[in-house]
Amino acid sequence: MVSISDTVRSKAQHAGASRWLADLPALVAELEHDWSITVGRTYNDATEAYVAEAITDDGTLAVLKLLIPRNGIAAGNEISVLRLADGRGCVRLFQHDAARGALLLERLGRSLHQLALPLRRQHAILCDVASRVWCPAPDSGLPTGADKGRWLTDSIVSSWETLNRPCPERVIDHALVCASRRIDAHDDERARLVHGDVHRWNTLETGSGFTLIDPDGLLAEPEYDIGVVMREDPVELLHEGPHLRARWLATRTGLDAAAIWEWGVIERVSTGLLCTSIGLQPVGSQMLATAERIADEPASRRDVRT
Repeated sequence: MVSISDTVRSKAQHAGASRWLADLPALVAELEHDWSITVGRTYNDATEAYVAEAITDDGTLAVLKLLIPRNGIAAGNEISVLRLADGRGCVRLFQHDAARGALLLERLGRSLHQLALPLRRQHAILCDVASRVWCPAPDSGLPTGADKGRWLTDSIVSSWETLNRPCPERVIDHALVCASRRIDAHDDERARLVHGDVHRWNTLETGSGFTLIDPDGLLAEPEYDIGVVMREDPVELLHEGPHLRARWLATRTGLDAAAIWEWGVIERVSTGLLCTSIGLQPVGSQMLATAERIADEPASRRDVRT
């Protein structure tokens, strides 16, 4: 019996993937046969895919992941990242089938979120594990940082209008200016393989530390990954001081503080709008409120290098 979480069911229906939901038990059975695995308990906290425990015929503990089929989410990109990383900073990939949106992954431990470590310690872990992924991958066919910047620009504008403008226009304008700068700054020579969604729910324990799951996969400046770290914990961000966090992250990674800051602005607005659209509150409103506070700072205060 295949159990499907309410969140995955809702997202699949919203994406027009009702047939995928109906066919999911048969797909799981096919993969059990094809990959010689037995599928067990469903992970009900999954949001973008059907995810369940699995065990191979030789006793290896694994996880089966089946992505919801929809535009803009390509199993091929995730598979490419995991193959290129080959266990370096990312979960190991045992089997894959892009056509069926299927991945068989190593089973890991608790998430960084579950461990509830002090925020600065979490940031150190996120920086260190993300940096293990970064490597040249010029022929991978993955989207570039410029591609992602353009996609985020379109998404921010359309979401803001669709949601009846849930934040002031100056917040959107600030995000779009930052996106334009990051698009213009893209450099194929400097671009690296980046995870694309580095946060504490995607960071899991291994025997020797931590590793990342669920990569989006980009060829971008490494600052993109740390911009996602900059985006998170919006309430705590205002308490600790946004400039302080940006400079600390830049020092920890040896990256550019201004680029980290700008990707953080873009991601904060984009994610705030997304959370608002799916009713994930209070996170959505907190991110947009923090984005408004930062957009209202004088231009001179936005220079994190001073």
